[in-house]
Amino acid sequence: MDFDLDHLRSWIGAGETMSEVLSPQLVMRFNATVGCETAIEPGSAAPLMVHFCLAQPSAGLEKLGPDGHPARGGFLPPVPLPRRMWAGGEIEFRAPLIIGSEVTRQSTITDVELKQGRSGALCFVTVNHDYSCGGQISVRERQDIVYREPPEAGGAGPRKQEDAAPAGAHHLTVTPTPTMLFRYSAITFNGHRIHYDAPYAREVEGYGGLVVHGPLQATLMAHMAADHAGKSPALFSFRGKSPLFDDVPFGVHAEMTEDGMSLWTARDGGPIAMQAKASW
Repeated sequence: MDFDLDHLRSWIGAGETMSEVLSPQLVMRFNATVGCETAIEPGSAAPLMVHFCLAQPSAGLEKLGPDGHPARGGFLPPVPLPRRMWAGGEIEFRAPLIIGSEVTRQSTITDVELKQGRSGALCFVTVNHDYSCGGQISVRERQDIVYREPPEAGGAGPRKQEDAAPAGAHHLTVTPTPTMLFRYSAITFNGHRIHYDAPYAREVEGYGGLVVHGPLQATLMAHMAADHAGKSPALFSFRGKSPLFDDVPFGVHAEMTEDGMSLWTARDGGPIAMQAKASW
């Protein structure tokens, strides 16, 4: 496949700004979806990672691509690869977002790179997001998006030769039902069909079932880190390694380290699906 990398890199510096009031109702739906209990009254600190739900692009149905994402060539560059995934990122928590306040997201494309992986061409797009509340930046995030070539038959699942993930000193089990994945897609306004359209996920993108969202896994790990430390981390980074599906439960694991906490997700007997690090 031919790439005009210079053309794609012309998107570097492109920006997008959107705002939304962080309502108690959104917090209630977020808590109900990810299984946490927090204050919901206006003026209270919002739960960790709720920023993924805020001020998201709202493209009309006629502006969506066949995968359910907004068609390419708007804010994001028109990468000519069919499969888009949230590869990972890093989040700096500077201050809590406040329920009832208007939150503004300012996003900027900072890099576009082309690499060659074992499965073919990979195009990485880096986007920085600043979430401001009350005139100050509360959350600063780097989002890493990867575009990939179509998979070979059965090629989207975890590779069999990968070692099984260890169990962590702290762990919990999550059962990712289709309802849970649909709800998370809804509260984050994520139209990607791999999370709620099982025939599409299997037959078009080659996955073994409905795919558990990367940001949902990151949210569960960040909450575990905050619960065990008694406070939100100052810095949280995460990286996807292999997909999780809705067919079996998965574990959220954590171990304390010299400089913070190491976390990961994995199905029983399977490889690490997502790896994360929290520091305070």
